[in-house]
Amino acid sequence: HLDEVIYMVQPKGFEVKGKEDLFCLLNKFIYGLKQSPRCWYRRFNDYIESIGFQRSTYDICVLCECYFLQEQGTFTS
Repeated sequence: HLDEVIYMVQPKGFEVKGKEDLFCLLNKFIYGLKQSPRCWYRRFNDYIESIGFQRSTYDICVLCECYFLQEQGTFTS
């Protein structure tokens, strides 16, 4: 989820009578926020690295699952 604390105005139709000047604390991940793509990328990247994938040194958009073949002595990805 988001790292920042985000407040928003009360949505129309959900205002609390007598407290219209108060703000709401955002508890859930909402797709329309500017921070959303960065948060999704961070979570995806952490997961991919945790299961053994690595970024290519030639192109950071390419992910490789690397392993070592001991009987042949060669590195394969």
